[in-house]
Amino acid sequence: MRFIRPFRRDSGAPAPDARHRRPRVPRERGPVSSRRRRLLLTSATVVSAVLVAVLALRNASGPSESGPERSATGGECGPTDLLEPPCGAWFGAFVPHDRDDLEDRVRAYEKRVGRTLDIVYTYHDMSLPEGTRREGQLLSPEEQRVGEDRMLLLSWESKWWGGTKGQQPTWKEIAAGELDESVIDVQARRIKDYGERTGKKVFLSFDLEMDTRTPDNGTPAEYVKAYRHIHDRFERLGADNVVWTWIITGYLNHAGLFERMYPGDEYVDWIGYNQYNYYRCHETDWLTFAQTQTATHAWIRKNISDDKPLMLSEFGTAADPSRPGRQAEWYGQVPRVLKDLDGVKAALQWNHRDPGPHCDLALADDAAWRSLREVVADPYLNQPLS
Repeated sequence: MRFIRPFRRDSGAPAPDARHRRPRVPRERGPVSSRRRRLLLTSATVVSAVLVAVLALRNASGPSESGPERSATGGECGPTDLLEPPCGAWFGAFVPHDRDDLEDRVRAYEKRVGRTLDIVYTYHDMSLPEGTRREGQLLSPEEQRVGEDRMLLLSWESKWWGGTKGQQPTWKEIAAGELDESVIDVQARRIKDYGERTGKKVFLSFDLEMDTRTPDNGTPAEYVKAYRHIHDRFERLGADNVVWTWIITGYLNHAGLFERMYPGDEYVDWIGYNQYNYYRCHETDWLTFAQTQTATHAWIRKNISDDKPLMLSEFGTAADPSRPGRQAEWYGQVPRVLKDLDGVKAALQWNHRDPGPHCDLALADDAAWRSLREVVADPYLNQPLS
């Protein structure tokens, strides 16, 4: 079975001003405010300016065959306890893969973009984490090997892919502790053990795009209770190497749901959102990278958190058959826009397709790959991992 995020579409009607938002299509089934002020604000700004200037000269000729050199390690630009890169942003990707070829697929992707990924994004369900089934095992053996040189973002969904209707977990059941012994505690101990053996932390997201899962999985209040229960259970079991990442669609006609489903500052370390240029896939206008990102970014900063690190947890674009170079041009805009998005500390490219005609969001041709290769050589996206 492939490690592929089950496809979901927005369940709400598009807002009048939301040209880039997903149309209403049936989905496949499958606060406490204790804001943490950003650290090293002044020093990081100065260091970043100097670092970018130096590395720009060093990389002026573009990436070498082995990829761009990393920025100077340690010091003010080393990652924080919450895996924030103070002087720039991480680059990562979702790379489609089968059960046992994650390493090969990641290396093949990295060869084409000319560098090692900072973050590899994978997806899991809440089936019983036992036997040879990988879907229900956070930190599979393949993921752990990939994680030796990279960070991992694990998306954990309250589903049992391929299971019966009765096997599908609900938020109410999770919050009541009904999955503690069989699923949640097992995964918490796996992650804790991984941290003790390797000294590494992992990004963990519970039910990404939860705004599309209600009411099927429960009410917004039940989601918050389930999220907090998992968080507290991990803490109780000593799994303190988790960076809690709350990921929404980012479609602003769900703004009310975002506010009701935010677990609270004490339960969230990073905030992610998933925005695309779908174009012909959803019969919308062509949207630039900036048009897909800026409105949601501004809303989150105003209404959810003005200081949490943000992640473009999925971003990408369809191609335009009438203009073959248009996808490459779209990616070429990323560094300039990214640097102007306050607090965005990671950008993860979605290199796969969605179901339906014209819905392939993967890089379409050599020109698009060359463009992304140049983008990810930018010093801003090459930060020290230690």
